[in-house]
Amino acid sequence: IATIEQVNADDSIHGVLMFRPLPVHLRDDEVEICNRLDPRKDVDGITDLSSAGMYMNKPLGFPPCTPSAVVEILDHYGIDVTGKDICIIGMSRVVGMPAAVLLMNRNATVNVCHILSHDVQEKAARAEIIVSAAGKLGLVGAGHVSPGQIVIDVGMNWDPAKNGMSGDVAYADVEPIVDMITPVPGGVGPMTITMLLQNTLTASKLHHNL
Repeated sequence: IATIEQVNADDSIHGVLMFRPLPVHLRDDEVEICNRLDPRKDVDGITDLSSAGMYMNKPLGFPPCTPSAVVEILDHYGIDVTGKDICIIGMSRVVGMPAAVLLMNRNATVNVCHILSHDVQEKAARAEIIVSAAGKLGLVGAGHVSPGQIVIDVGMNWDPAKNGMSGDVAYADVEPIVDMITPVPGGVGPMTITMLLQNTLTASKLHHNL
């Protein structure tokens, strides 16, 4: 906490990324530790004020970088989510839930599926856009998708078959069916880093009243 307060007071530091989970001996205090960070430097949206800003659609702190990356990818390709049916698979507070909020702030119709949801395959196949952020290798297969869909794969999983990283989506099975799909690696990951840099630049501009 003393280190965080030192960082908060340092005008030469504009953005802070706190790696989590915290060390075991600090985890019981994680909420307090995260909320000691100045929201103006909270470039990955871990403070309660950043969360409140995201939920209220107000410029308080910053939204998390990975969900922001999902939205940025859609924006880049000119995909207006207004009124679109979106299925998010995974409801973590790091990706799934904030992604749902950011997309609903843009007037999308969002269905968030999780481990206890019924008929996930059917729900996904009916959607116009699928965002998979469950963290399970090959979770989304050909039966989950339909022609014309957009699939954004947020999953990062170790894939023994190729001795490397793969997403939640069985890419080889799904890619021939859908209209657009992000790869893993090389899709959401690099854009997450871009959003971190963008948030840090914004934080610096706000600090210097630019």
